[in-house]
Amino acid sequence: MTITLDICDLTRQLADHRRLRVLHDQLAAAAQADGVLDIAYRIVDTPVGSLLLAATERGLVRVAYTAEDHDAVLQSLADRISPRVLRAPTRLDRAARQIEEYFARRRTTFDLALDGNCRPIFGTRCCTAWPSTCTTGRPSATACWRLRSAVRPRSAPSVPHAPNPLPIVIPCHRVVRADGSIGDYLGGPEAKRTLLAMEAAA
Repeated sequence: MTITLDICDLTRQLADHRRLRVLHDQLAAAAQADGVLDIAYRIVDTPVGSLLLAATERGLVRVAYTAEDHDAVLQSLADRISPRVLRAPTRLDRAARQIEEYFARRRTTFDLALDGNCRPIFGTRCCTAWPSTCTTGRPSATACWRLRSAVRPRSAPSVPHAPNPLPIVIPCHRVVRADGSIGDYLGGPEAKRTLLAMEAAA
């Protein structure tokens, strides 16, 4: 009897979950249609853990590792840009697809519109190919120099330590220390090693 009740409870919970998901999707679609969905987000699973992707109507505004605390990242976006934040995966279909292709080694560049909040530092589009790694002292490849110049003026002596709001899409993981050590990374050292090893094997 207890088992029957437990199964009934589980069935009811699953039905409630489906209804809530349908209602949520309807809400997201209505918000998008009415132009009041300022920030859409979704979570994608990758070999370096779950990534939060967030975008405004203008383009991608944030890529965040689990180590950054997704809830804290969403709160920061709400505080900085708009409190109208909602899980709405459709807006991020293109970004999610390109991330998936990158990890499947079917893509070596990203071609995504970026939100204006990233423009002062990172420009409006990112199409940087996989380069060799570079050190914080001197780039070892033209593509790496382009990465460096994108985040700091040409006259700057080294890559800045300001957090990159779009890791992977803006490939800061390719920057290693001058002594050859892996250096710091938002996603943690294992994520950085995984990305470098994957790109080196491609």
